[in-house]
Amino acid sequence: MSESNTILKTFLAETKPTQVLWALQDKASEDWVVLDSPSFEDTDVMPLWSSSQLAQEHCIDEWSDYVPCEISLADWFEFWLEDLNEDGVIVGINWQGDDECVEIELSEFTQALAEIESLK
Repeated sequence: MSESNTILKTFLAETKPTQVLWALQDKASEDWVVLDSPSFEDTDVMPLWSSSQLAQEHCIDEWSDYVPCEISLADWFEFWLEDLNEDGVIVGINWQGDDECVEIELSEFTQALAEIESLK
């Protein structure tokens, strides 16, 4: 199994019980962290984490004005998916930084999320 598959499986296992993703949002502007992909030219990537603690570790340096904000899986499917898809954004799962990041196509990531989403 590749490292990216292992990281995705871990991410999904940690997300399934909470049904929540975590991203970083600027406290003042309410902008979300989206940056140039370190792996793909002319592509933006949105880092996501499976816990607020993992996301909080990245609220330093250029992201010191950001805070972890949760995105429910229901909101992901209803609001985020279409906008990110239109903008051609991919996701970085349990982002570690430019040197250690697993980036995944939005469609592949969303399909994996759909398999763990609990319908209430």
